[in-house]
Amino acid sequence: MKGAKMLLKCLVEHDVNTVFGYPGGAVLPIYDALYDMKGELNHVITAHEQGAAHAADGYARSTGKVGVVLTTSGPGATNTVTGIATAYMDSVPIIVIAGQVPVSLIGKDSFQEVNIRSITKAITKKTFIIDDVKNIKIIVDEAFKVAMSGRRGPVVIEMPKNIQNSEYTEGFIKTKDGPNNLCNVEAESVNVKGIDKALEIINRSKKPLVYAGGGVISSDAEKELYEFVDKLDTPVTCSLMGIGAFPGDRTNYTGMIGMHGSHSSNYAVTNCDLLIAIGARFSDRVVSKAECFAPNAKIIHIDIDEKEFGKNVAVNLNIQGDVKDVLTSLNSKLQKQYHEEWMKQILNWKKIRTKKQSIMRGISPRLLLEKLFSVTNGDCIVTTEVGQNQIWTAQYFKFLRPRTFITSGGLGAMGFGLGAAIGAAVGNSDKRVINIAGDGSFKMNSTELATISKYNLPIVQIILNNHALGMVHQWQELFYDGRFCSTKVEPDVDFVKLGAAYGIKSVKITQDAEIDGALEEAFEYNRPMIIECEVGTDVKVFPIVPPGEAIDKIIG
Repeated sequence: MKGAKMLLKCLVEHDVNTVFGYPGGAVLPIYDALYDMKGELNHVITAHEQGAAHAADGYARSTGKVGVVLTTSGPGATNTVTGIATAYMDSVPIIVIAGQVPVSLIGKDSFQEVNIRSITKAITKKTFIIDDVKNIKIIVDEAFKVAMSGRRGPVVIEMPKNIQNSEYTEGFIKTKDGPNNLCNVEAESVNVKGIDKALEIINRSKKPLVYAGGGVISSDAEKELYEFVDKLDTPVTCSLMGIGAFPGDRTNYTGMIGMHGSHSSNYAVTNCDLLIAIGARFSDRVVSKAECFAPNAKIIHIDIDEKEFGKNVAVNLNIQGDVKDVLTSLNSKLQKQYHEEWMKQILNWKKIRTKKQSIMRGISPRLLLEKLFSVTNGDCIVTTEVGQNQIWTAQYFKFLRPRTFITSGGLGAMGFGLGAAIGAAVGNSDKRVINIAGDGSFKMNSTELATISKYNLPIVQIILNNHALGMVHQWQELFYDGRFCSTKVEPDVDFVKLGAAYGIKSVKITQDAEIDGALEEAFEYNRPMIIECEVGTDVKVFPIVPPGEAIDKIIG
């Protein structure tokens, strides 16, 4: 067996059935081997390697599996860097397999040679080079283990072309315990003293608040979270990455926290006497002015990554461990509690809502997203680009289940959503996938419309076209005295004609009365479709906390 086929066999052993990629000279032996494995491995060719990385990311987030990318050396590998960094910031398990020049040519500035391991060292959990055909299985097994163990994240494997062509004659040995044994996190005993200490703090609390992050979703701990919240009788707020970890229609859900958080979430954090952070990392967009964050509260931080403890906010108790295991332990000992007065206060704060903006022209993003939820009943997967479109989606679409909101959180990568939608659609053929985009973000990777068209993926692409880089434009108006520089993009692309060029049905709507008809048409039409929505440049994201202010200093 040649090394190239050995590699693919190892992927199949780890339950990989789909690879996202783009061929090139340094991976031709792998693609030649792939030709004979069409029944075992599905290959999705994207329009660009960045699109492949985002697709693998969207696949991983929506399925809970490892996303796999296959790319050639040099520019092919470097084109995946933004996607790798996105996955690293949001703790998403992807494996990027990059071709490389033959071992004998490495370090000689050969054609299309770059040291992708050095380039990606700071944005991966680990990088590998397969320098001997005998090491293929060892390295692939280790790569999957690293990607899925502890705090999940991306791994890069570099495979020189001569190794792909090398013969391996000792036979392919399957893992004794089956394909999944190396992907499972090794269970560590939960700190009993930490659990008991947490219960002591919880039992003294009168105004507790749960702050749930993406770690709840990564750990598949949503049921344990529901039980914990119900026993504790507490409100719940989520980070951007945690959205979907707790049903958005529950009365004790207060919405997102932080710079664009709801009034009820930000007021709850400011006034609670106990904050229990679960699988969250206290990012600057959540905390803002650290010395004013949860000023009256004791803080319990539960996370799998000890490096997060005390990094951004001082806490009273750290509990390291898998969120699911820690919550299971807490639930086994926690007695039912009641916080009636606190919950009444929370419900009063929930009545404070951002006023609907007076729209001078075009579509109301809020109304559009509320109607999108009504049409789908939340039974769909929504991806977003980055900017106003992303925050409006987080604020106004009620996500009811985990792995249904796919967005670039930590890196904030414009151009993420369309590739992620491809991965989500491939990994969840039973779900409709919608990508919400602004015109600026959409244009960054709009070439992936070719992929959607090629594979006839029934993705609904909604473009909120405000003819500007909306979020930056908003900041320039609010915080830079209206000195607009390079944020208006007119004259613009005709998105309807662009969709038609790719053979995708496309419509444009300009007023709220057209929303219902466009959405109904899109969901009855089980094929790709673009809905361009005209939005006024002056429409803003509210609420917003000015940078550097306490999170209860809310505009809007």
